[in-house]
Amino acid sequence: MLNFREFEAGPDPFGRKYQVYFKWLQTAISLRHSDTVDVKFVLVDESGGRAEKTIALPHAILQRVSREKHRPIDDPWCSRIGAMHLLYLVSTGEDMEKDLVTLSAEEIERYAAEQARSDEAEVHAR
Repeated sequence: MLNFREFEAGPDPFGRKYQVYFKWLQTAISLRHSDTVDVKFVLVDESGGRAEKTIALPHAILQRVSREKHRPIDDPWCSRIGAMHLLYLVSTGEDMEKDLVTLSAEEIERYAAEQARSDEAEVHAR
């Protein structure tokens, strides 16, 4: 199970690694009138450079995937989906110039499936 509160990401395409810190999770309707759950992270690179990334999870997609996976929408689930996408962004360099990245249905479905497999493997390992 991914610890979304603090983790290492990278290397990126340029060989940099980042220490990542979870900052907050909020419904974006109150922030920017968007029907998303926003997960914000702070990235600190090896030289001390700092960046912030917000991963936006569209609420309608979360609801659909939650029903399909028989999984409640809760803060840890959304935060882990955001963290998984942030790991992808860092490793590929994709969208790293953006402060706000909105996930597609396919991305949320993929991360939810990965998380379900990881959770199941962890239960069986006990």
